Amino acid sequence: MMLADSVMILSALLLSFILLGQDFFGHEQRFYLYVGAITLLSVAIFARIGLYRVLVLYMGVQSGLVIVQGVTLVSAALAIAFYMLQGDSIDGYSVLPIFWILSLFFVGGSRFVGKLMMQSLIHNFRPKEPVIIYGAGSSGMQLVVALQNGNQYLPAAFVDDSLNMIGSTVHGIRVHSPNSLFELIETYSVRQILLAIPSATHAERKEILNRLEHLPVHVKTVPDLFDMVSGKAGVDQIRDVDIEDLLGRDIVPPNPELLGACIEGKSVLITGAAGSIGSELCRQIVTIKPARVILLDSSEFGLYEIEGEIRASLSAIENGSEIEVIALLGSVCNPVQMENAIKAFAVETVYHVAAYKQVPMVEKNVVEGTLNNIFGTLVSAQAAAKYNVKNFVFISTDKAVRPTNFMGATKRFAEQVLQAMAGQGGNTRFSMVRFGNVLGSSGSVVPLFRKQISLGGPVTVTHPEVTRYFMTVEEAAQLVIQAGSMASGGDVFVLDMNEPIRIVDLAKKMVHLMGYDVKDENSYRGDIAIEYTGLRPGEKLYEELLIGESVTGTVHPKIMRAEEEFLEWDVLAGMLSRLERACHEMNILDIRAVLMEAVDGFEPKEEACDLLGIAVADTTPADVAADESGATVSKVTPLFQGKAQGKARRDD
Repeated sequence: MMLADSVMILSALLLSFILLGQDFFGHEQRFYLYVGAITLLSVAIFARIGLYRVLVLYMGVQSGLVIVQGVTLVSAALAIAFYMLQGDSIDGYSVLPIFWILSLFFVGGSRFVGKLMMQSLIHNFRPKEPVIIYGAGSSGMQLVVALQNGNQYLPAAFVDDSLNMIGSTVHGIRVHSPNSLFELIETYSVRQILLAIPSATHAERKEILNRLEHLPVHVKTVPDLFDMVSGKAGVDQIRDVDIEDLLGRDIVPPNPELLGACIEGKSVLITGAAGSIGSELCRQIVTIKPARVILLDSSEFGLYEIEGEIRASLSAIENGSEIEVIALLGSVCNPVQMENAIKAFAVETVYHVAAYKQVPMVEKNVVEGTLNNIFGTLVSAQAAAKYNVKNFVFISTDKAVRPTNFMGATKRFAEQVLQAMAGQGGNTRFSMVRFGNVLGSSGSVVPLFRKQISLGGPVTVTHPEVTRYFMTVEEAAQLVIQAGSMASGGDVFVLDMNEPIRIVDLAKKMVHLMGYDVKDENSYRGDIAIEYTGLRPGEKLYEELLIGESVTGTVHPKIMRAEEEFLEWDVLAGMLSRLERACHEMNILDIRAVLMEAVDGFEPKEEACDLLGIAVADTTPADVAADESGATVSKVTPLFQGKAQGKARRDD
């Protein structure tokens, strides 16, 4: 390249003299020595400013500016040479403007011609898949540059909704109207459309996806501009569309005062910190700058992962090193550990997320589900009340409303425990936040559907009419934090989940947007079949968020306050004693009877079941039993012993 540049500079100088009608070869010997020196100097200048570090294949505007800088310096050196040769005469100076232009043309033009030739060779020997880019804005422009330099996709056309953009050309690619999509797909044999519209709202993205749904293409998206700039994602990190885009739900910006009221500068405990919702709460809580965050979970690996993630994220938070992070491995059913944790770390706010939430799993393990969901909540709440924790926020579920399964019934019973404790007064403000399904949580249907589609189907849906509420885990955690800040004691907050969605409709949309057709009775030549497996034990067709009709708004448009009846503590205490005894005896029928008595509308559709309870249900309990060797074995110490007994135990 140095040799080529030397030839280019000499050629530009020779042609400059010829164009001006001057004799290049009629000068004295000293002139040619100076010309030779300038030629060598030009190569040195180009090397010094970094022109030879620029890869020809990836040259752009910045590289062009480097060439302009180098040619200008060479022209200045030539002007100095003319001055030294001719004294005050300026006859030779008229060559300089032409030399500057020709040098740019030769040095820069040769490189860009080389770039085009190399790209053409790459395209011919490394064929790419043609794609259409939806969105000709900043992200679309960055995307097309990345794809042109990549080896997988070839941008064939732009599509944009803006009337000002339609008909224009961006990076050599024509911008078309969305109405031309079908013709473009046919013309270029396109199988994928890439969405480059990060600034669009979820409602706008949903409208676009509805328009693309029935086209025979796989719709994908690219990261937003902020993620590209911050390094969280590359512009060529193309992925399937986010499920929230299909829902069209826009997130209301959080209220900073509500976010910080229970967290900023305080000691915060999150139970179930390694779960889907618990871990997202941890991520958002540390950004609000608590003094201390205590992560509690019974999953060793899950706790290890979330602790490492939280500690790593502190470096990106202003004064993040001042936030103390504590990871506790344990169970919320352990009263000694819960009391010691709250006392030792002076906990001011508790987010109680720990629970068993999978309906089919709890249906088969009723005893453990009852112990964890009800008595784990009771133990945590009593420990919080004993040490005057200011705020106790319980994460509930829409399945607690007129439940048909044990998971929902145990969560509603736990709600009543907190409502009854709040009714007794005290320094702790107990509140509950009730919402529906969380996208991306463990057990969510979305990753299951995506996996089934990628494997060629079938996609399994329990029932053609089953509907569910959906919310992203980020929004759910954000609203939980804000709802807890509005509590006065015993509040039941209900998150606005918008309209419920039929699961089969969601499945069909995902099939279409991944570039396939649904195979059903109307289309036998489809690609992916949808199979109905029947409702699982305890599953409902429709979920509800309210037990009664009394509901009022709050200062946040997405958070409502429900007024619901509950059992007084004196009544509930007796039920807790019976329930505890039934759990220790593994008596599933008694557990079912207590829950049906305590939880309004609880109508289990299946007979009570527990994989262990079936085997030991007939065992006669005793305060002291004998094992197979004849040795005496004492019963497990009860979690709940009423007020007097509980006080004596705590004093001990």
